Amino acid sequence: MKNYYIAAQNCSNKKSGAYTGEVSVDMLDSIHIKHCIVGHSERREYFGETNQVLAEKVNLLLEKGITPIFCCGEALDIREANTQNAFVEAQLKESLFHLSAEDVQKVVIAYEPIWAIGTGKTASTEQAQEMHAHLRSVLAAQYGAEVANEISILYGGSVKANNAKEIFASPDVDGGLVGGASLVALDFIEIIKALK
Repeated sequence: MKNYYIAAQNCSNKKSGAYTGEVSVDMLDSIHIKHCIVGHSERREYFGETNQVLAEKVNLLLEKGITPIFCCGEALDIREANTQNAFVEAQLKESLFHLSAEDVQKVVIAYEPIWAIGTGKTASTEQAQEMHAHLRSVLAAQYGAEVANEISILYGGSVKANNAKEIFASPDVDGGLVGGASLVALDFIEIIKALK
């Protein structure tokens, strides 16, 4: 099917070796995977993945021509302390800013407001746009506005059929990293339609 691809949810930061249970980038490449999520909030929280580990994963994916979907975002305590911008900026800088301008444009960024996922709290469209604009400004400061504008920044904060159109209308939101809503076919179709 045209313009539909299978993506992996994770990969190893090790190129090869005796790491039982890990899925290497070479394994993903061998089955023609073209996209891979790295740095999802659950991987960071439950598996202790650091920004340095994620930089290693990004490097390995780019070597094989696989698009990294790099997740970043802040937990509730960081949002409540109003330090979310600096926190997410550090995630970008420590995991991506070693890349050339050419390579960073091959990365898709997904912003996850962790505090709004499964907590009953909801990020407003304004909060989503505010963070996406901040991320783009951080990228522009490092690589220039032209490069920053070429990088897709997805929103991953409980995108649903009833809020997708409003979220996707934000100038710095380029799409969504959709979780549970993708499991309900009719809802997912509505989310896809909201991108047009």
